[in-house]
Amino acid sequence: MGSARLDAILLLGAVVLLGAIVAVRYADRIGLPGLLAYLAIGLALQSVVRFDSASQAQTLGLAALVLILAEGGLTTRWDNIRQAVPAAALLAVLGVGTSMVVTAVIAHWIIGGSWRLAFLLGAIVSSTDAAAVFSVLRRMKLPSRLSGVLELESGLNDAPAVIAVVLLSEHHPQTNPAVIAGLVVYELVAGGAIGFAVGWVGVQRLSRVALPASGLYPIAVLALAVGGYAAASLAHASGFLAVYVTGLLLGNAQLPHRPATRSFAEGVAWLAQIGLFVMLGLLVTPSALTRQLWEALAVGAALLLLARPCAVLISLLPLQIRRWRPWSVGWREGAFLSWAGLRGAVPIVLATVPVTSGVAQGPQLLSLVFVLVVVFTIVQGPSLPAVARRLRLGQAGEPSDLGVETAPLEQLGADLLQLTIPSGSRLHGVELFELRLPPGSAVTLIVRDGVGFVPNPESQLRAGDSLLIVATANTRSAAERRLRAVSRNGKLASWFGDRGR
Repeated sequence: MGSARLDAILLLGAVVLLGAIVAVRYADRIGLPGLLAYLAIGLALQSVVRFDSASQAQTLGLAALVLILAEGGLTTRWDNIRQAVPAAALLAVLGVGTSMVVTAVIAHWIIGGSWRLAFLLGAIVSSTDAAAVFSVLRRMKLPSRLSGVLELESGLNDAPAVIAVVLLSEHHPQTNPAVIAGLVVYELVAGGAIGFAVGWVGVQRLSRVALPASGLYPIAVLALAVGGYAAASLAHASGFLAVYVTGLLLGNAQLPHRPATRSFAEGVAWLAQIGLFVMLGLLVTPSALTRQLWEALAVGAALLLLARPCAVLISLLPLQIRRWRPWSVGWREGAFLSWAGLRGAVPIVLATVPVTSGVAQGPQLLSLVFVLVVVFTIVQGPSLPAVARRLRLGQAGEPSDLGVETAPLEQLGADLLQLTIPSGSRLHGVELFELRLPPGSAVTLIVRDGVGFVPNPESQLRAGDSLLIVATANTRSAAERRLRAVSRNGKLASWFGDRGR
């Protein structure tokens, strides 16, 4: 490759990245996930760049998904998902199976063909997408348990979907139910165990070793997460589950330079998302997309309105048993879970597996899945805030992380939170000392009408105030619960036994 060609490639790459950053800014304003902007850029570049290799797209797509799942694990707080584990695990396994079966039955009736093809399509679209879920839900103020279920589900359900797609794409697919069940159990259990082992070893070593430069810690953490994926894959276990579990352990440990590590992981994940979706936009043939439009709309509607609600209902049914009451889900939460099953890169990448495996109708499946993902992301993504408000699930006064890198906070193992007091909140009129935050947590700054001031114990809070709160790691959860309680019931919240959960 000559230097002139290299310069042209670098210039094109820089322009694409900058264009993607600008595009996602405008997409966020109207509530669309940035992935749609990236796909549009890929489609627009087809006149300049030629890319039609499904095998290369599959390899690069899997690599990008590994980085996205690693970032998802690193930036997910265990406190937010701890109560969501039973529901998310059921949705990730039982939900994927239910969605696959229901979608396959409807797809067989709509598009015809063999049952194998119908089940292959059902498996491809059965899992939610981590990148789409993270990008949309982390901007919304949802109850922590509900957002935790959706985030953890999206991190876990790729593994069963990949197993099903690979099995169904084989020239002589395995049909013995006992063998299939054993393989699924092995891949999930072994993948989770290997991810936990790699994460645990990484935490033990990185918490004790002193590296010569702070920039090496983020690289080491990301390398461990990717290593978890590779180790599990070599053991024929679920690499996707392993990388997420490894990232989850590393992201919740008290390691040096945690803010820098999270920032680095987020930057790498953004780069992976942009590259992945631009590449997928380059891969598809626009003329083939129009031919699959009506079939994609019909299958997508069945997936959204029937398969996903059935998957949620069946998966969460065991949690309604009395002894599982702490993890039971109400009808409002169940309805939101049904609507919030966002699809994104994962189904499109999985749709390349039949193409590379030589399935006769693989290219048609790829086009159908591409159209389905694009259309229903446009439908679901912008509507989620309105659906949450309609179901009365939004929490405008929910504290959220504030990404500030400061050495004293890191040495204390503390986090900086931001809370904006919404109108109607019982926090309005409360004096600061009446919050009674736990020792180790404090309101350090109040921003009112664009002007910041350091409060004193008698400072009275008002609707519209933005509070900056410093909370140590072991008091953060208690501080968040107290703020929720006072926001609902006022300064006497604890007298009513309200724990703010």
